Amino acid sequence: MDPSQTLPSPWMLLPFGVLLGLIALAPLFVGRWWHRNYARVAIGLAALVLAYYLVILRSSAPILHVAHEYISFICLIGSLFVVSGGIHIGVKGESSPGMNVLFLLVGAIVANVIGTTGASMLLIRPWIQMNRGRNAPFHVVFFIFIISNVGGCLTPIGDPPLFLGYLKGVPFWWITKNILPIWGVGIGFLLSLFYLVDRWHYRRTLGILHTHPPNAPETWRFEGATNLVFLGMILGSVFINNPPFVRESLMITAAVGSWFTTKKQVHQSNEFSFAPIKEVAILFVGIFSTMLPALDLLQVHAKSLGMASPGFFFWSSGFLSSALDNAPTYYSFLTAMLSIFVDADTVNQVQHLVRTHGSTLASITGPQAEEIRNTFAALQKYHSSLLASGTVDAEHIRMAYLLGNPTYATYLLALSVGSVFFGANTYIGNAPNFMVKAIADQAKISTPSFLGYVFKYTIPIMLPMLVIVWFLFFR
Repeated sequence: MDPSQTLPSPWMLLPFGVLLGLIALAPLFVGRWWHRNYARVAIGLAALVLAYYLVILRSSAPILHVAHEYISFICLIGSLFVVSGGIHIGVKGESSPGMNVLFLLVGAIVANVIGTTGASMLLIRPWIQMNRGRNAPFHVVFFIFIISNVGGCLTPIGDPPLFLGYLKGVPFWWITKNILPIWGVGIGFLLSLFYLVDRWHYRRTLGILHTHPPNAPETWRFEGATNLVFLGMILGSVFINNPPFVRESLMITAAVGSWFTTKKQVHQSNEFSFAPIKEVAILFVGIFSTMLPALDLLQVHAKSLGMASPGFFFWSSGFLSSALDNAPTYYSFLTAMLSIFVDADTVNQVQHLVRTHGSTLASITGPQAEEIRNTFAALQKYHSSLLASGTVDAEHIRMAYLLGNPTYATYLLALSVGSVFFGANTYIGNAPNFMVKAIADQAKISTPSFLGYVFKYTIPIMLPMLVIVWFLFFR
């Protein structure tokens, strides 16, 4: 059957648009109604799209795929939320701007080890405590920019899109080597701007802090250390793909173990509540379901784009990552990129080379000879152990085709950076963003609205940084 016959109607983009509009505007204009009814709205719009796929398109495969993604997503987010809630990091109040910058820098580095989600859940409460008495919306926003997003682009563990790329064959350290200069520019810009804003705010509130000093611990302390074992269990399970649902089962086991072994006073110190994860779980049922038509249409039309430029992949994947979750956006563009640029005949010939251990490489001639040699060289460079064991599959070869061509490798780099960096642009661009906002709201910390976040912070702060990154690396 022609794939275009099973494509959703463009009209089915409306439920997704309605949900995004309500998330952005309803808290501003009908806050009480939204708080009481957001679950009904999200689930109702999700049911409308799912019914369309089942009844009209008679297609259940996309639903099963997105259901698996949602289960994996909520198990990861939920388990990290519970385990991090069992760790209490006591900090001094009245943190200086310099100490805040150091904290954000360390958090950005940690995000590459335990993921942006893990770092966000672990560090948001200490961040709030450090600035007790002078917490402002920009403190939450810069935390999201740096720790929840941009900071975690150095390893596949750092951010979900990069992990998907790793599963598709992008070498683990290729990300670190190629993105490190871009990471330095992005983090350097954001930390410098934060220091200027926080320094101005600190001087403005200094008198208030001295008059009403925050009730904070005198020394730093760490409680709930046993939860580090459960945290390691969750992070290790991320790399388990088979059998199905073993990964999610381990995550749930870690969360249950953490909940029953953590002392009550630790949860009380963190003011722990399941309300934030409940809100995120319900809203993302709606988001994952209603964005199905958008992703299907994106993947099909992206394949017809033909030759593009690094800037195209940077901006297009970036803008869509701001509105859609950045992981499926990255996956759709990467799938399209492999379909557009990779030559199937070259892949077949490289498979033959793998079977002969490269013994016939010198005899290859013709117009594809250079592409074949470059692809095989990329396999030797990035997957030498797989070559030696003869376990290289077609997926690795297709990715090596991109990495062996400098132009296509730059496209892949632009896609990776765009998906991660632009995920900071809205609360729904990346999984931990909404979680951080929910925890800050629970702690009675002022946070910007959906539109306030975009117009007050994304456009004047993130956009200039993104333009600089594009100009220096992808122009």
